[in-house]
Amino acid sequence: MNLDSLFARTQVTFDFHLINDSLEINKIPTLGKALDRVTQFLKLVRSIAHKPIFAAVSSENNFPMDAGIASSAAAFAALSLAATQAIGLDLSERELSRLARMGSGSACRSIPGGFVEWSNGQTDAESFAFSIAPPDYWDLVDCIAIVSDQPKLISSYEGHILASTSPLQTARIATANQRLQICQTAILERDFSTLAEVSELDCHLMHAVMMTSHKRLIYWTPLSLAIMQAVISWRANGLPVFYSLDAGPNVHVICLASGVDQVITRLNQIPGILKVITAHPGGNAHLISTDS
Repeated sequence: MNLDSLFARTQVTFDFHLINDSLEINKIPTLGKALDRVTQFLKLVRSIAHKPIFAAVSSENNFPMDAGIASSAAAFAALSLAATQAIGLDLSERELSRLARMGSGSACRSIPGGFVEWSNGQTDAESFAFSIAPPDYWDLVDCIAIVSDQPKLISSYEGHILASTSPLQTARIATANQRLQICQTAILERDFSTLAEVSELDCHLMHAVMMTSHKRLIYWTPLSLAIMQAVISWRANGLPVFYSLDAGPNVHVICLASGVDQVITRLNQIPGILKVITAHPGGNAHLISTDS
């Protein structure tokens, strides 16, 4: 589910006078691994366009970075669209999704709008994301309980590399398509209880892999667990709600729009939560005017 009120906004300027690529994130000049990833991605864009020209990249987002809220996915989706347009390419949504995947796997899902599925392709051409339902198909709300707004020590990118070292990863992959089909059907049928069950299961499996990787990645904190346990209790007592965690401690608490006020109130009563960010299903990656 793409989110409407959480965004990455990126501007790319190609200039023959530049001698290398540069990167600003939230108006701060950025070097190191972040710039290296952007440069590698821009090399791919340059090769597609056949234009050996460097770029200045400026990006900002309105939610914590590297904290398990898909900041890399948003960033590389925005970079894909901005960079290709700036260099003169006009790619289809499928082509953009495939390109974004090269920067961050999850970024391919941030190109289409609404409820999105990532095709399990066997080749590059077959591995892209597409919408299975528009944003207004089902009014779910993601209430993100911010446990920590600090960057995690081990990035999602590094975590993906470590996943193969877990003895549980093979089993997780073997059953992934089954969970995907259950999830897709639940969304199309607006079956909240089934969506809740499969989403929490998938979350647990992903974190089980990270917890058993070499080296171990344990993103859950005592507060993360307290929120998860509270959500389980709320659902048992009749409130349609479930949780999911990406690679980080922050908890996505997803509910029907009819219950959002109640969920926010209850989350705010849990000591230690820094804030709660809410978002409805959002649209696709799109261009905006520079003065917006």
